[in-house]
Amino acid sequence: MTGMSVANRRRFARLTAAAGLLIAVVALLIAPAGPASAHAVLVSSSPVASAVVSSGPAEAVLTFSESVRKVPGKIRVIAPDGSRADRGEPRFSGSVVTIPVDPAGGRGTYLVSYRVISADSHPVSGAFTYSVGAPSTPPVDTGDDSRADPVVGNAVKVAKYVGYAGLLLLVGPAMVLAALWPRRLPRQGPARLAWAGLGLVMLSTVANLLLQVPYTAGGGVFDVTGEGLSAVLGSTFGAAHLVRLGLLAAAAFLLRPLLAGPVGRADLVILGILGVAALLTWPLAGHPAASPAPAVSVVVDAVHLGSMAVWLGGLVMLAGFLLRRADERELGAILPIWSRWATLAVSALLLAGTVQALIEVATPGALVDTTYGRLLLGKIGLFALVIAVAAYSRQLVRRRTAAGRPAPMRRAVWAELAITAVVLGLTAVLVQTTPARTAGSDVTGGSPGYFSTTLSSPIYSLQVELDPAERGNNTVHFYAYTKDNRPQPVVEWRATAALPSAGIEPIEVPLLPLTDNHATGEVNLPAAGEWQLRVTVRTSDIDQATVTATVPIR
Repeated sequence: MTGMSVANRRRFARLTAAAGLLIAVVALLIAPAGPASAHAVLVSSSPVASAVVSSGPAEAVLTFSESVRKVPGKIRVIAPDGSRADRGEPRFSGSVVTIPVDPAGGRGTYLVSYRVISADSHPVSGAFTYSVGAPSTPPVDTGDDSRADPVVGNAVKVAKYVGYAGLLLLVGPAMVLAALWPRRLPRQGPARLAWAGLGLVMLSTVANLLLQVPYTAGGGVFDVTGEGLSAVLGSTFGAAHLVRLGLLAAAAFLLRPLLAGPVGRADLVILGILGVAALLTWPLAGHPAASPAPAVSVVVDAVHLGSMAVWLGGLVMLAGFLLRRADERELGAILPIWSRWATLAVSALLLAGTVQALIEVATPGALVDTTYGRLLLGKIGLFALVIAVAAYSRQLVRRRTAAGRPAPMRRAVWAELAITAVVLGLTAVLVQTTPARTAGSDVTGGSPGYFSTTLSSPIYSLQVELDPAERGNNTVHFYAYTKDNRPQPVVEWRATAALPSAGIEPIEVPLLPLTDNHATGEVNLPAAGEWQLRVTVRTSDIDQATVTATVPIR
């Protein structure tokens, strides 16, 4: 296109951007409609968990709190002799899953294990038993481990963090170059920053698509199959990420002339439309699209994300370029305008965050009783600190001292960026955490308290989960992994719980093996305090090791 005139190049860029937008709209139209739910929990089953029935049922029915989708091969019914008792594929109808079962499987205890996907793309797994005629020794599910490798969960959070960072690095330069950049200053530095931001957002999007396969189906980082990827791409989550890639590709054509020099109003309008559409793909692929008020949550979350990108992206441009390169006259004109922008962005951020918190938390008690609520409180505390620093910066601008002495302003901006980097990290964790409104509604296991840790021994690592981590009955789950984070087959499990400070001797924890590397059990902890949970895992006839965890019980 070297022989093409400037006007023709811009016309071509607009047409290409419009084509990209059209592709995104078509992808949205053909994407499967997602049910309104989030982090589904099992609320009932037939047969009832732990029930003893006189004759074998022809089907097992699982009813979840919200609609769920299938993970291929991850719903099984195991007969007392260890064989598969389920027959054919389970049927999904909204929140109800029906599993055909061989009614002539014989007397004894059956194990039902499941892994499904809730509407906000998060996997939900569990197991329970029922008995026909009379209880027997529970069978063990010898199928593949149904949990994702812990590395996968952390990788998902890192990928989301990279996406947020890339978004602000993209929005900041584009916004400042379009409206605030002095004509005399070169644009190469901000342009490189914007292209880096675009690359990070695209990298994060592709990584999230690939990681979603082992995250939902179970397995390690590289356990990406064609079938699994096809299922992800056919979901609302996959459609939203594909739309984002299309919008970013279209925006790149209009971004190029903007980064090189001033552009017309029409180009900025099209670029703005593409940006808003891309912002909507984040909430459409997460909790907001599955909230009790999805339309409100999606819009509010997009406003929240966009305000964050405008504010922090602008701060990056101030700290990295304008406060170092612009002269006093230029800063005198730029800083008051930026201050108004920042005030509007922060106000929108606070309003959107408040609305979203009310939807996702639901009750004041959930703020302190759930992991989601406590993370949200931490985010609010850090945000208040950032607001205090921003108020100091605004005072510098109002007193007109920032333009003449930019050093204090530069230090304040860097302080804002440092604190908000931590806030972004909390946000990346929040979007992978069960919303407080759902965490408090689990009627099957169901109080908001929770304890989780990973213990190491010379021959294995052990993931320990205790729910609800308070006085009374508690459910414990143990997951054994090798040193390279692969499922570790276990020959024998033993566990005790003791409270030495109250003189309570070790209590034996009865354990039920669910898979080769997963066992669960129930234990009654009668008093609050620092309980000592001691777990012995035997991996062969001669190899075993014991690990100990201190569990705070409320």
